[in-house]
Amino acid sequence: MVRTEKQPPKGTFTDFLRARFKGVLDPIGVFFIRLGLTPNSVTWLGLAGIFAAALLLAYGHFFWGGVVVLVMAPLDALDGTMARLSGKPTRFGGVLDSVVDRFAEMILIGGLVFYYLQQNEWLPVFLGYAAAGGSLMVSYVKARAEAAQFVVKGGLLTRVERFVVLIPFLLLRQPLIALWILAVLANFTALQRLWLVYQQSRKEEDLPKA
Repeated sequence: MVRTEKQPPKGTFTDFLRARFKGVLDPIGVFFIRLGLTPNSVTWLGLAGIFAAALLLAYGHFFWGGVVVLVMAPLDALDGTMARLSGKPTRFGGVLDSVVDRFAEMILIGGLVFYYLQQNEWLPVFLGYAAAGGSLMVSYVKARAEAAQFVVKGGLLTRVERFVVLIPFLLLRQPLIALWILAVLANFTALQRLWLVYQQSRKEEDLPKA
């Protein structure tokens, strides 16, 4: 069984960050391994931290929620780093990591939606629904396209970029601005990826048949 560390395409912002912070993540990964932690346990730890952040957001503590997300975000890359360093990667670990990533985004946005429901503010609730749906569709289009043997690289607002948008606006106590951006650009990114797949399919149709 082979667990593959998430490998973003070269040239993406995610790839840049992984290369930039490799010298930081590797020593931390080694330290966690020596403590007896496994990549999967770090994945679950990250989700628990995101849940704590969502509770803070649900009760209007946007700044502290943003701080917790900022602290937990590196764990998203650390589990893959630990899998590589330990030499014991598993395919299940890769699937678990991806699934937990999706739950983490839904839980975070759910915390904001809960807060705005208590305030009877329906526009932010709708934006949260759209942001969560768009975030899931970005990942779904990629997964479904790759299952059909298409190559889907990047996109305007992938998961890392979504956190880059969310965290600063939480720290500034302006989550509504983040929801607007996520609601619009996450769905745009899903459609952007679908368009890229369509272009690839057209090119394949134009190829001469053997």
